[in-house]
Amino acid sequence: MSKQNRPELQTFGCRLNIWESEVMRRHAEAAGLNDVVIVNTCAVTKEAERQARQAIRKLRREKPDAKIVVTGCAAQINPDSWAAMPEADILLGNEDKLQAKSWLDLAQNQLPAKQVSDIMQVREVASHLTGSFDDHTRGFLQVQQGCDHRCTFCIIPYGRGPSRSSSVSDVVANVRNMVASGTKEVVLSGVDITSWGQDIEGRPRLGRLVQEILCAVPELPRLRLSSLDPAEPDHALMEVLASEARLMPHLHLSVQHGDDMILKRMKRRHLARDVLRFCEEARRRRSDVVFGADIIAGFPTETEAAHHASCQLIKEADLVHLHIFGYSSRAGTPAAQMPQIDKNIVKTRVAELRELGAHQLHNHLETRIGGNDMLLLEAGGKGHLSGFEKAVLLLEDSPVLGDKNRYQPGQMIPVSLQSVSGDQLQVSPLLARSA
Repeated sequence: MSKQNRPELQTFGCRLNIWESEVMRRHAEAAGLNDVVIVNTCAVTKEAERQARQAIRKLRREKPDAKIVVTGCAAQINPDSWAAMPEADILLGNEDKLQAKSWLDLAQNQLPAKQVSDIMQVREVASHLTGSFDDHTRGFLQVQQGCDHRCTFCIIPYGRGPSRSSSVSDVVANVRNMVASGTKEVVLSGVDITSWGQDIEGRPRLGRLVQEILCAVPELPRLRLSSLDPAEPDHALMEVLASEARLMPHLHLSVQHGDDMILKRMKRRHLARDVLRFCEEARRRRSDVVFGADIIAGFPTETEAAHHASCQLIKEADLVHLHIFGYSSRAGTPAAQMPQIDKNIVKTRVAELRELGAHQLHNHLETRIGGNDMLLLEAGGKGHLSGFEKAVLLLEDSPVLGDKNRYQPGQMIPVSLQSVSGDQLQVSPLLARSA
């Protein structure tokens, strides 16, 4: 298949969507599809949906002869609305998009224009292709899908279905395949990975899965976790965090807010003190651990005092890598029926939290200057350090782009952390050779 005719993907939303887009790309290529554009939508916010619709309309103008396939959470939750778009040729549900048969049927013109299965009836994780992504040295691996919780602001369970887990043996096999194909860092992903194992006999916890991976695949240089729920502390996970350097010291927490009353109205299963307790325990086990967090600003009924409670929790827990979202009302969720906050106030609070997040990150980066770390080099002479800090590699005060033959994506390079530049660190190689 010529490169210009390879299936094109536009992905919105989470890391899980990134992984699933690669699965779809490979299924589409294996089916011999060309001149196909796949739009993988997100339903987390109204803005994400607006951007996807805008992209679809633009694609139709730019590629009048291409077949446009729309899939993802937004399409799953409200299929009639997306099927009504004249620019969309095919609508695929979240379960159907991961099946090779869907793409073979599409190639043979046997796929219905709208194929959206009942996601709430799915009880198994769809099978996936494995391997590292094109131009990626970091690979995302889905180990869990769906969610059994019903946070009052969240529509995603209706797009992803009930929680279901991949088996240990499948995960280990997938990790082995990814490493064999060149992936240096595997990121375990899912909708709610902290619930991994709850549908498996014996109800194992995520910490056991991490232990099994690191034990069974000693050639894996780095393992990283995606978002964790602080309501479910896992003793085995804390043990492996303390004992295994290949588990990266970066934990991203699904915090959402710092005010206990708002957390209760969100129907979260933790309070602010639980976040602090989680962070304290992790730091006791691993002093270099770095925390990220999702925070929502402007949730219905949020007072100024509640907003400041989020700011205070960010400082007390020393949360560094922040994802700040303005609350977005989603039809069909309980929060949509609660008293809403003025949009201008929401924007102001989002800006304040993002400013605080930038300050937190800058302070953290400053503390790292003068230390050493391993840089996993990605494209453009940039990469990530162990704590998920972004870094750019310098060679004699020049970017690595000037010495492409010496340093290539995928190399693990011991580096000295020199200075802060914006939201990243400038680093220099410690040794002439790299791993």
